[in-house]
Amino acid sequence: MAFQKKVFLLLLLPFLASAQYTDVINSNRPGVSVSAYAVGKNVVQAEFGLLYEMQDHSDINSDSKIFGGDISLRYGLLLEKLELNYEGTYINQNITFNNLNLEETRTDFRRNRIGLKYLLYDPFKNPEANKPNLYSWRANNKFQWKNLIPAVSVYGGATFNLGDNPFYREDATISYRGMVALQSLLSPRFVLISNIAYDRITTDFPELSYTISLSHALRNPKWSVFAEHQGIDSDRYSDLLLRGGIAHLFSPNFQVDVNFGGSFKTTPSRLFVSTGVSYRLDFHKDELIQTKSEDNTKIKKKSMKKKRKKKKKKDELDF
Repeated sequence: MAFQKKVFLLLLLPFLASAQYTDVINSNRPGVSVSAYAVGKNVVQAEFGLLYEMQDHSDINSDSKIFGGDISLRYGLLLEKLELNYEGTYINQNITFNNLNLEETRTDFRRNRIGLKYLLYDPFKNPEANKPNLYSWRANNKFQWKNLIPAVSVYGGATFNLGDNPFYREDATISYRGMVALQSLLSPRFVLISNIAYDRITTDFPELSYTISLSHALRNPKWSVFAEHQGIDSDRYSDLLLRGGIAHLFSPNFQVDVNFGGSFKTTPSRLFVSTGVSYRLDFHKDELIQTKSEDNTKIKKKSMKKKRKKKKKKDELDF
């Protein structure tokens, strides 16, 4: 019986050791909120998007149209809990100043940063505390207060302002960014993500922001919808934004999405739409970890192999 328990644990360990990794792509799109979880060790993931935005500024009587693209490159670095990521948004803004009958074009990075994210706490790390109820569908799908306990990760990185950027003329070449990301699985179909970020630290215009995002998987789990609220506070620009959208999973490694949203103010007013894709190259491999059985002996990676050899020798002697 003890050997059977060891075999069961060895079969289970790969799943326990890879809590960050999932069989289906884990994308931060279609919103701007960031998941608390990393993509998984040795997973390479790219998230691309095209965007279009209209802005009207009532104080200076200007209209503008913005075209651009954004990219996020994510890599599971060294550990299951650690992720290296790059985020960039490059735009072309055509502005018309109606009072002056003047037009201007601005082109550069609106977002250009690199950083590391690390998972500090995962409420699902202990499988014993999160076993499904095999006798009740309702017990597994109803809301439970413990589901509000979030996974917690921290992020640290740098924002780069290269050349004469018309959007951030006063900023230094390098500034810094910190963030806390929270993620709660409210039910099997609802996920709540919250981010609090402090960006462009050490510049004259640091930016404090928060994002709250709620996602819902539809009856066909390949489809999901989301609603998101973002608040931005800075001496240069402050706003409250609302987004919504939908995503479709074509395969475990490929997702497409579309989202749209706008602002609550007129200085400027903003209406925007974006569509994108997420794709991953999955080089993840499950790793066995050492643990102890009930008799306090260590289960080693080669224990099953040794058992098989001993059994084979015994069978040969018996024959």
